[in-house]
Amino acid sequence: KPKIDYSCIRGKTVLVSPTEEQFEALTKKLQELIADNRGETVYEIGVGEDGSESGLDTDEYAASLATLQSLAAMLNAECVELRIRKGEKGLTGQYLVRTKVDDDDFTEIRVAVVGNVDAGKSTLLGVLTHGELDNGRGFARQRLFRHKHEIESGRTSSVGNDILGFDSLGNVVNKPDHGTLDWVKICEKSAKVITFIDLAGHERYLKTTVFGMTGHAPDFGMLMIGANSGIVGMTKEHLGLALALSVPVFVVVTKIDMCPPNVLQENLKLLYKILKSQGCRKVPVMVKTADDVVLSATNFVSERLCPIFQVSNVTGENLDLLKMFLNLLTVRTTGNDNLPTEFQIDDTYAVPGVGTVVSGITLQGIVRLNDVLLLGPNPLGDFQPIAIKSIHRKRMVVREVRSGQTASFALKKIKRSQIRKGMVLVSPELNPQACWEFDCEILVLHHPTTISSKYGRWSAMVHCGSIRQTAQILQMSKECLRTGDKAVVRFRFIKNPEYMKPGQRMVFREGRTKAVGNVITPLYTPGSVQQRTKPNKMQGRGTTSTQQSNAQKPLSKSTNEAVSTQSTLMAESSAVLDIGTDKRNKPSSSAHKKHKGGTTSNSAVVGGAVKEASPTGSQQKPFCNETISVASN
Repeated sequence: KPKIDYSCIRGKTVLVSPTEEQFEALTKKLQELIADNRGETVYEIGVGEDGSESGLDTDEYAASLATLQSLAAMLNAECVELRIRKGEKGLTGQYLVRTKVDDDDFTEIRVAVVGNVDAGKSTLLGVLTHGELDNGRGFARQRLFRHKHEIESGRTSSVGNDILGFDSLGNVVNKPDHGTLDWVKICEKSAKVITFIDLAGHERYLKTTVFGMTGHAPDFGMLMIGANSGIVGMTKEHLGLALALSVPVFVVVTKIDMCPPNVLQENLKLLYKILKSQGCRKVPVMVKTADDVVLSATNFVSERLCPIFQVSNVTGENLDLLKMFLNLLTVRTTGNDNLPTEFQIDDTYAVPGVGTVVSGITLQGIVRLNDVLLLGPNPLGDFQPIAIKSIHRKRMVVREVRSGQTASFALKKIKRSQIRKGMVLVSPELNPQACWEFDCEILVLHHPTTISSKYGRWSAMVHCGSIRQTAQILQMSKECLRTGDKAVVRFRFIKNPEYMKPGQRMVFREGRTKAVGNVITPLYTPGSVQQRTKPNKMQGRGTTSTQQSNAQKPLSKSTNEAVSTQSTLMAESSAVLDIGTDKRNKPSSSAHKKHKGGTTSNSAVVGGAVKEASPTGSQQKPFCNETISVASN
């Protein structure tokens, strides 16, 4: 196709009476803007391409608006007025152009709701999604809780989800039927659906909140602050977590109906101070009018702006401004539909009559019904082919899901016990491999003392996407790390291998220690090599069967390949190293039977090799960044 020359549509009066060439260029330009923003864009009338010219008289403005409406009609879109400004040179205006989508398709935006306990997170979501104001005693939040103890205590302890739908004109479509929301009806009527990820505010549930921020991949963060309590408790922790994960944040101050004015002003001053500090470097903007909403929403993508809303869940004050702002939010992630499929699992279910169901986010590619994808990695690091039996998106049956969308899949011929959080469904084209170890560039946000590898291996809980597992530090580019230090660190997972990619954001924590970083190089290992960290304890008289089999078996081919890639065993060792015996394929030997008497020998697989320890003594040999003890005969 010939390239279209956009130089003919740069003037502010191009919409007044465009020629045929200009009209074609305008149509193509508007179509590209809508496609880039996943179905919508904000178009400005009366402003030139470079922004230097601005302002139209009344007749020119009316003609430009008529042209824009005809352009939108050609693209099957709606044109909604956002604001009109009257300046010295004339009128300018901004309009939301949003396409009319099919019943089974809509734009999805995920908003993580964070803040300290008792800030009013669940109450605000109950008011927004169900359309009823709160009574001041927790009436609105009851509909969002998932467990009995949450209803009794009033505190969220698990990751909750609720949706708010907007049609192509920007109107809220949530119409609760007898207090319950029908997600399917909302999605059928909506052009845009806001998914709220309700996270826990209590310090006890911090690991759940961190998993919600990393595993659910939110587009934006909504930081809730109680007007009467201010910035206390976990508020700074959650704000720092959002900043570390590069999630744009806007602030909602609740309970303004019950807070004295002087207390509210003091808390707002402290909030401004924190947002302007060196750690945040945000530009706080207090939203009071509809013009402020449009200004904040159109410039929010830069991540420097931080809009602040003051709302009341009891009186409903300023809730309309917050809904308008949510309606104007745009998708941050660009489409990766042409890449091979990659889907991360963040939860599993066993549904009666259906079977095993997994939920998560499509990171790239398109997943269609009856596709065969690779599920893994399992504890051995292998991936197995799995067919997609059915697909649900926001409880609505669909035939495909695209990149950036959340979905649930029913899988064929697999048990729920074989799947865990952190697994992935990937296309066979990617040829996926699991890794036990990975190199990561980290920044220590806080540590009470010093992280050092001199005094044993330091371990921490690693959060990377939907992965949540303890890992040990094997090597560091510096001798010790303190608060504010940067270093390249090699981690090793304790329990299972994981699927990781370079460039992924990572958070790790241990007690009060917190650090963030980017994955540089996952060190892939062959899937056929079985690796364990727990020792196989076998008791028997004299020499155990494991020692006998190790003395008889030669080094397997797969083990030799794994060994040759990192280092070579020294020839002085008289014992032969072998992979630990799988529990399902135990040799039928009488020595496997447990007896009360006799000596005991422990064996464990470390880095692809067996560690043998005898009661009398051992020889130390370095191998694969681990220490291997070889039993003396």
